Amino acid sequence: MKVLVTGAAGFIGSHVVQALLEQQFTVVAVDNLSTGIKNRIPTDAKFYEMDITDNDVETIFLNEQPDYVIHLADQTSAFESTSNPLKEYHASLLGTLNILRFSNEYKVKKCIFGSSVAVYGNSSILPSKEDSKPAPLSFHALCKLSAENYILLYKKLFGLNSCILRFSNVFGPRQTNGVIINFLNRLLDGESPVIFNDGNQTRDFIYVKDAAAACMQALVSESTGVFNVSTSTELSIQHVFDELTRIAGTQTNPVYESLRGEEINRSVLSNEKVMSTFGWFPSYSFALGLEETVRETELTRMGGLFGACSDKII
Repeated sequence: MKVLVTGAAGFIGSHVVQALLEQQFTVVAVDNLSTGIKNRIPTDAKFYEMDITDNDVETIFLNEQPDYVIHLADQTSAFESTSNPLKEYHASLLGTLNILRFSNEYKVKKCIFGSSVAVYGNSSILPSKEDSKPAPLSFHALCKLSAENYILLYKKLFGLNSCILRFSNVFGPRQTNGVIINFLNRLLDGESPVIFNDGNQTRDFIYVKDAAAACMQALVSESTGVFNVSTSTELSIQHVFDELTRIAGTQTNPVYESLRGEEINRSVLSNEKVMSTFGWFPSYSFALGLEETVRETELTRMGGLFGACSDKII
């Protein structure tokens, strides 16, 4: 089977491509390389450097005739979306509409869409379930939710099968933005990470290889709909910092700053539905995922492939 992966040179996308190839899928990789890195894509995957908002993306569907689509192309920064909502609209909504339009026209069997925990905002009832009321706090989250609604309507109007995967906070090697990698880069540089408020705000962290495995399970399952992909474990930002300093072997103290208005206070997702439907479950503990992330990040930095990241958390 042939799978088209958008955002294939990005953080999650590159891990999904690798997982697909390991399972003997034929992979067509698409990325505009605005944030993705081309050498993350294995030579076994056919690569197109193209923006999915461009109508020329139809040529990929015409030439490749993919059986499935895993749509992960995205602008990942909620903070950047606040200052540039138009860019967010183009990346998240216009690109998704193009993918849906051509997937439907070229008879794709199923689309997998990478959504986000951010659609829930500050949920009043935790852990958040798939039927919890969305409450986006950023343009990024709002566009994710809007894209979900387009996908569900494409299913209703045209019968285009889809799975919407609402990822919790994904972390791991190759990440370039997010609380864990931002903390880690500053720790390795001998600098003090910034923690907002008192560090008691929480997240539900999932290792990127588990997220990629969930994409694989959604692909081969006949089930459709919306699914949380998470560990269903609530961890504080202070705990993340403490674990990172332990694993990295540093003694740096953090700097505490005031909490921003768009910051989610507590976040944890129920993963009951995805486990019962797909038979998927997270196989990496938080500590094991951190150890791999620290080890591979140190190796990458020694190779000089990537620079340091922002000092802020998401």
